[in-house]
Amino acid sequence: MSSNKTFSLEDRTFEFARDCRFLVKDLKKTISNIEDGKQLIKSSGSVGANYIEGNEKLGDKDLKFRIKISRKEAKESEYWLKLL
Repeated sequence: MSSNKTFSLEDRTFEFARDCRFLVKDLKKTISNIEDGKQLIKSSGSVGANYIEGNEKLGDKDLKFRIKISRKEAKESEYWLKLL
């Protein structure tokens, strides 16, 4: 049985950011949707960007710091998704 599930965290964070952009693109153009959508686009892209940056770590402290930022941005994205 073959599965289309993505296991690479870099790929999954990219797909998350991409899917958030698709969602925002399809939203009704209200002031709140536009502003909340901008925030979602920023935070969702930051999840993967910080993870990738952490993988190019300068040391274990840097990796942990970048992972914490990614986690924070993921939680922020969840907040904006709930509002939208």
